[in-house]
Amino acid sequence: MSDVAPRAGAGRRLFWPALLSLIGVAILCTLGVWQIARMSEKRVFIDRLSAQAAGAPAAMPAASGWAALDPAALDLTRVTAQGSFIDGPVAGVRTTIAAGGPGTRQLSGFGRWIFQGFRLADGGVVLINRGFVPESRLGEIKPASGPATVTGFLRTPEGRGSFTPSDLPAQREFYTRDPTAIAASLGLGPAAPFYLEAERQGDGLTPPAGVNAKELIARIPDNHLSYALTWFGLAATLIGVFAAFAWQGRGASDGSGS
Repeated sequence: MSDVAPRAGAGRRLFWPALLSLIGVAILCTLGVWQIARMSEKRVFIDRLSAQAAGAPAAMPAASGWAALDPAALDLTRVTAQGSFIDGPVAGVRTTIAAGGPGTRQLSGFGRWIFQGFRLADGGVVLINRGFVPESRLGEIKPASGPATVTGFLRTPEGRGSFTPSDLPAQREFYTRDPTAIAASLGLGPAAPFYLEAERQGDGLTPPAGVNAKELIARIPDNHLSYALTWFGLAATLIGVFAAFAWQGRGASDGSGS
């Protein structure tokens, strides 16, 4: 009987730590499994982009069907648009481009994405992100004009964060790539609910420098495996902490009953 009471007391002391540890391990493992699933989705997405970059671009969606489209589903679809640049001013979206790795040829630093209206052959208007211009070279940029064929990637509107500065539409200066707001500042009327990010033409060092498909793909973060291992590692650590706690409690109980 002398051993039963200490063991029962130890069991009661371990109940809540065991329950909380079990819940914690379940949550951490769920997060790890979710990151593994996200990794698989991300790699399918990257493979799709790589295949698109290597193949022929799709046709631009017809303006008559834009209202029924899901911009998120179109994001980073490579297309070719035929039409003419709309005469008038351009708008700038402030940004910072990090210097590229070894072997890359790109403009970097503080600057702006240059946006201009483009009227498609079917009459629809879409905003073209012509590319990046460093702040010190903005004076070199003039509006494009005349007929053109633009190949690039459809992009969804950029979200606004809690600390994003307010746009200055009267100065055609923005802090997010929001095609609706930019189109309104340029007096373009209704425009596509997405924008077209032009592919790079030339050496990448002449502004405005469009996006390079390979560099775009390389910039897509794929850290899900490291996140998953972190969550699983935390779950294993929690198990180890509980095991040490239980072993220490068992030793204390054995000592009290001697």
